[in-house]
Amino acid sequence: MATNCVNFGVMGAGGIAYRRTIPGMLKAKNCRLVAVMDPVNIERVAAEFKVPKAYTREEELLGDPEVEAVYIASPVNCHLKQVQAAAAAGKHILCEKPLAMNLAQTKEAVAACKKAKVYLQEGYMMKFHGAHAAIKQMIDQGRLGRIVYMRAQLSCWYPQMPGVWRQDPKLGGGGALIDMATHLYDLLAWFAGPVRRVAAMVNTLVQDYKSDDASTTLLEFKSGAQATVDCFYCIPDEASRTRLEVYGSQGAVLTEGTIGQSVGGVLEALQLAGAAGYDAQQSKDVARKFQKVPFPKVNPYTAECSYFADCILQGRPPALNDGRNALTIAELTDKAYRSYKQRKML
Repeated sequence: MATNCVNFGVMGAGGIAYRRTIPGMLKAKNCRLVAVMDPVNIERVAAEFKVPKAYTREEELLGDPEVEAVYIASPVNCHLKQVQAAAAAGKHILCEKPLAMNLAQTKEAVAACKKAKVYLQEGYMMKFHGAHAAIKQMIDQGRLGRIVYMRAQLSCWYPQMPGVWRQDPKLGGGGALIDMATHLYDLLAWFAGPVRRVAAMVNTLVQDYKSDDASTTLLEFKSGAQATVDCFYCIPDEASRTRLEVYGSQGAVLTEGTIGQSVGGVLEALQLAGAAGYDAQQSKDVARKFQKVPFPKVNPYTAECSYFADCILQGRPPALNDGRNALTIAELTDKAYRSYKQRKML
């Protein structure tokens, strides 16, 4: 292994890999992309990103001795098999979320990596957004007081398209909830700690496919804090503000445009020096004292790749988005879907 760089291979070079992660990885100074693999159009992808090797079969990439780590961005129903094969080949693994179709498969994937003694990191990249890192710091420093309520929103317009695996639960494990809400479960648990109970409403309201296009989740954290997460495939992109709200006993932070795949957005904060007195007037149309908070414009895909490469180079397992976290989010997702079917909080 090069002393300051990790050689990566990509398994599944379309979709999010093509749009975001490959461009992000190429900007990471400690990552070198040496090979890409996909059954279709892989020569074009390799030429566009100037990757020296292009494969059409998994075993070709995993048999390449130059590849030290893999980034898996294939359809979710392929993840378990590919994680197991990569682990058996001794490759460290950065895998897109969700790690697997369900909790049982997630356990198998994590066990395979543990047995092979390879590092595993799941692609919940929103922790690496500059605004979210700033919020985490505020919370940890106690600048918002005790966290009492959070709300996170991520929605888009995702119409029926031929051959799209997210629209078939047999290929993606579900729809809006497992695809988007899990991002927010992960982010809010990073802010507030472990979740105690969950209840979800899941449905297909507008789109003409089997996966859920609508999900709203209520979370109760072990700290007592509460949260709602709303994620829909049936709200026009122009109408979805992708807001994040975190309220504490001594202030709040609000963002717009930070939830998603972008670098920017707006972060505002209101921090009080101490406990406020009771306002009997309860006037809510007054001018607010929120102030914009600057944050570093970090490409979250570059940052997650760089972080994983650093872990490999330094010989330390990832502390963010590791196998234990993958199991936690998979269990929460499983409970969310079951809570709707059973019509109760779990």
